[in-house]
Amino acid sequence: MSFGNHSEGDMMSEINVTPLVDVMLVLLVVFIITAPLLSPQSLKISLPKTDAVQQNDKPQKVSLEVDAQGNIALDQAHISDEMLAETLRQRALDPQFQLQIEADQAVPYGRIAELMALAQHAGVGKLSFITMAK
Repeated sequence: MSFGNHSEGDMMSEINVTPLVDVMLVLLVVFIITAPLLSPQSLKISLPKTDAVQQNDKPQKVSLEVDAQGNIALDQAHISDEMLAETLRQRALDPQFQLQIEADQAVPYGRIAELMALAQHAGVGKLSFITMAK
């Protein structure tokens, strides 16, 4: 006995979408519940309003140049290691002080390490290296 136009050897080619709809509804509920928790104001707090603060303090940048022979110049004035240590000790008291090292690529790493240690012992907190873009 055969129902409809299907013969006994044909397979049913319909997709049952009921489980797919069930999964999608569960995901929708999960997203509806968790979405408010993802926003920064999810706790409904009222932040205080203040005037914007602009920092007028610009860093005091001092350039330390190291030539290929390891000689140093602070702001283009040749200086010895001892004078550099004393000068950095005085200037490092300013919290905005920043030492910028411009070293020739032929300078040995050991010399740069010495200058970095000297700056650290003098109390320099901000140190940067200046390079050229390729």
